[in-house]
Amino acid sequence: MIFVRTTGTIARGIRTPIIKEGDNLVEIVVESLLSAQKENDFEFNDKGVIAITESVLARSQGNYITVDDIACEIKEKFSGKDGIGIVFPILSRNRFSMILKGIARAGFDIYMQLSYPRDEVGNPLFDPAKIRELNINPYNDVLTEEDYLKNFGDYKHPYTGINYLKLYKEIVQSESNASIEFILANDPAVILNYTREIITADIHTRAETKAILENNDTKVLGLDEICNQPVDNRGYNIDYGLLGSNKATGERLKLFPRDAKEFVNKIQQRIHKETGVQVEVMVYGDGAYKDPTGKIWELADPVVSPGYTDGLKGTPNEVKLKYLADNDLKELAGEELLDAMKDEIGGKDNDLIGDIRAQGTTPRQLTDLLGSLSDLISGSGDKGTPVVLIQGYFDNLASN
Repeated sequence: MIFVRTTGTIARGIRTPIIKEGDNLVEIVVESLLSAQKENDFEFNDKGVIAITESVLARSQGNYITVDDIACEIKEKFSGKDGIGIVFPILSRNRFSMILKGIARAGFDIYMQLSYPRDEVGNPLFDPAKIRELNINPYNDVLTEEDYLKNFGDYKHPYTGINYLKLYKEIVQSESNASIEFILANDPAVILNYTREIITADIHTRAETKAILENNDTKVLGLDEICNQPVDNRGYNIDYGLLGSNKATGERLKLFPRDAKEFVNKIQQRIHKETGVQVEVMVYGDGAYKDPTGKIWELADPVVSPGYTDGLKGTPNEVKLKYLADNDLKELAGEELLDAMKDEIGGKDNDLIGDIRAQGTTPRQLTDLLGSLSDLISGSGDKGTPVVLIQGYFDNLASN
């Protein structure tokens, strides 16, 4: 009887102990994987992928800052004499609200410019249908807080139940005697009508926003340029600063992890030493996918993966089986069709860009695809599996 392989990619959530600051995460990850292997009787394979969530790496590093740390740096980097502008923050309780708390604690008046009807990652500021009903032009129209209240009232986010203008105002008022004024506009240059000291708070569009504002005699810093250097014993992230940070306590934020490349290389070396197998390793944060119901893009981190081993560079290079079945190989069936498919896969070029046989395949970075899979496996709640083992991802129909 000829053996026919009946499974493809398998992803396993791996439970670990609860990770605390100062823990040796390399040892914990490797030991957890070896224990899972013994308990579940699977083998490690070359080109398997081990993915570790960014949260446990940052926690083990002690990569934390406080609200006071943010306030101190804001006062060092801005004069605040004409107030400080904040452009395009996302609507978030556990991310931007904590950053705003630190900015407000610096004591400067704040002008906050929000994009509408949604923020950068899809959170609605009001019902998007109102754009048409009220004949608002989102490309040109600037709305004040008064306009917002008049037209949209006490709008609450459909998932969180939060009115974010109200929340952000309460945060600022609770931290200082400074004021906050809201402006709704999608052209970042609108903020120049209020102040020339600006923080660009967007994530994935920050380079474009800064480019528009920097040529106007302004002091412009992105969130990636705040808390991005080592100071005393506090946390920092040279590449991303405050981007990717999360609320840890009411006064403390966990930053995106540092030195992720060094960490994944150590994991790769240890697994090879223990098993003789060459795996790939990555650190992952938010997945890069969009919720079709809520229209919210999951990726509030600056990247899906801040560090990965070299074998995870690039994009998939795959032919589309259904295209071949419906076109080039449409006259074949059964074993003959299967053998022909395997021949097509085995003979494919190393670069299929522009090849009609690859149309419809996903031209995304491998780390974005693998990170999204890992994020869905581990979740962000109480599953207790901050490590994900993915096997067979780089196999195809022709693999034995």
